[in-house]
Amino acid sequence: MDRTFTVEEARALMPALLERADAFVTMRGELAELAHELRSTGTSEAGGLAEAKAYEARLEEILGWFEERGIEVKGVAPLLVDFPALLDGMRVRLCWLEGDRDLVWYHRDELGFAGRRPLP
Repeated sequence: MDRTFTVEEARALMPALLERADAFVTMRGELAELAHELRSTGTSEAGGLAEAKAYEARLEEILGWFEERGIEVKGVAPLLVDFPALLDGMRVRLCWLEGDRDLVWYHRDELGFAGRRPLP
């Protein structure tokens, strides 16, 4: 069953979300560099296939944290998540994008990211 958040409930999760998002972004970058080096030269000081698989597993673990709480992961590069919510009786998604430090955007369900607006 989909969870519906209030703005206050979603904002209360922001410290934990930011901590995990920062870790995700760092690991995503490390994995991208490792994968590039392995493709280009076949070796990397950062490790090999085992280390790449470990990064992938940790990234999946972080994404699972969002999903376990009813937060929808919409993209991973950049990291984009939505909190299903009701705003003035209308079904919306409270929208957080990598780089945001607070939850200040929403969009109507049917409009998606292109309909993003500042929260009132």
